[in-house]
Amino acid sequence: MADEQDTPTVDFLYEIGLLKRYKRTGWVIAGVPDAESIADHSHRTAVVAAVLASMEGANPERAAFLALFHDTQETRTMDVPYIGKRYLKAAPPESVTADQVADLPEVVADMVSGAVAEYEAKESPESACAKDADKLECLLQAVEYQQRGTDTRAWVDSSLAALRTASAQRLAKAALERSSLAWMHEARDAKPPL
Repeated sequence: MADEQDTPTVDFLYEIGLLKRYKRTGWVIAGVPDAESIADHSHRTAVVAAVLASMEGANPERAAFLALFHDTQETRTMDVPYIGKRYLKAAPPESVTADQVADLPEVVADMVSGAVAEYEAKESPESACAKDADKLECLLQAVEYQQRGTDTRAWVDSSLAALRTASAQRLAKAALERSSLAWMHEARDAKPPL
């Protein structure tokens, strides 16, 4: 038999599932057919955060954890494009998160709220890496879409300008100098292991 706290927890998990369906609106505006979802973005952002944190001497698990929750508010606010933000007064992410977790067991609510608060505060090395991961992931995605024929230069430029850590800046430079599929061709042509 389910506990009374299980229903709001399951509801929260169903809500988070919306991120798999919601498309990143910037890419839709750019004309990308079948644009990535918010969940697609969040997954690679978490991986990038772990990589950056390991390169920067921070805790990779914590950075990935912060990145995992960085856009969870978009289940309620959607992914508002930058131009839309000029006209809309958005609630702070911490406020949206507080509403999302209000009925959850305290331990779960504190975990989610704490991750969002740390990410938004930008004070810990892990939050710096997670913030840079958000921008670097956007740059990587923009390069991939650009190589498929969509003009995403503005996203490349704005993401590049937002990077703060030395590791993110180096990786962005490397990403701009390399085809997104070079690794696959090199792996295909490499001599198989013995």
